[in-house]
Amino acid sequence: MKRTTTRLADGRELFYYDRADGTPRTAVDRRPLPPVDRSVAPSEIRHHPLLGEPVGYAAHRQARTYHPPADQCPLCPSRGDRLSEIPAESYEVAVFENRFPSFGGGTGRCEVVCFTSEHDASFASLTEEQAALVLHAWTDRTAELLRHPGVTQVYCFENRGAEIGVTLAHPHGQIYGYPYVTPFTRRAVDAVAEHRARTGANLYDEIVAAERAERRRVVLETGAWTAFVPHAARWPYEVHLYPRRRVPDLTALDEAARAELPAVYLELLRRFDRIFGPDAPPTPYISGWHQAPVGIADEARDDFALHLELFTIRRSPGKLKFLAGSESGMGAFVNDVLPEAAADRLREVASGI
Repeated sequence: MKRTTTRLADGRELFYYDRADGTPRTAVDRRPLPPVDRSVAPSEIRHHPLLGEPVGYAAHRQARTYHPPADQCPLCPSRGDRLSEIPAESYEVAVFENRFPSFGGGTGRCEVVCFTSEHDASFASLTEEQAALVLHAWTDRTAELLRHPGVTQVYCFENRGAEIGVTLAHPHGQIYGYPYVTPFTRRAVDAVAEHRARTGANLYDEIVAAERAERRRVVLETGAWTAFVPHAARWPYEVHLYPRRRVPDLTALDEAARAELPAVYLELLRRFDRIFGPDAPPTPYISGWHQAPVGIADEARDDFALHLELFTIRRSPGKLKFLAGSESGMGAFVNDVLPEAAADRLREVASGI
């Protein structure tokens, strides 16, 4: 696989990922964009004194592109006079610095990952070879961003569907290089450290081992991966995917896990699209890789377990799970679907992997 690095008209970095070495990537961004001023941070981070958590502010993002028609999609290839964020006339996978980042200017970094040049595709419609190229891009960007000044944690994720709040229909995801350890990860790291101190064991390992032993909520298992609905799932349909060998991030996956992941991930996404029946619209979801931060104690990083979290806010056909008073106001989740019932359904819609 080959990576080609270039720059957009305003100086932002763009990376093409190709399966073959011979693809030329010489197209120039012809848009008249003003240079990015990297001396000015586009966002601000404040500290919430009661919760002990950071809160980010990115007021400039109000001007970002919002539900453009297909013929004005900024993630499609540039063709003729239709110029986009991707200067090439075609591409396989492209990653670029977000024009409207939540973080940047030395306080983190945000990138956009275009999974394919096909506007009407989805990640679930990719081939295993295409999915493997996206995995390669995620891994490559994780490795680089973890060395980036101001980045503490890397999160590769996809928001899919208008119900989630997606404003661009083109199949794409994002990579956030947070300038801090996120609240969710901080709580998990603390829980794992407390468990290690109390029992001498790894909490992640025990969770996965318990699910594999009980098998009630396991929805997919291969030689290198285990996917299950967690015992205390917060979302109507929620799956966690762990490699059998615990590693801190995508860069540490072994060849067996890396080889199996495209088929496993595609199968999970395709099952999600079948949960609510053949006539239901595509299932909205959020899918993201939880990876170990840098800048924490070595033992805490070693104890962290890379895993994927995939969930939907749709609870039944035509009905969404809204985060209303209890969830949004108090952070107290009340789920509408029992995890065991969700696991049953996700096994029912398997395609035979």
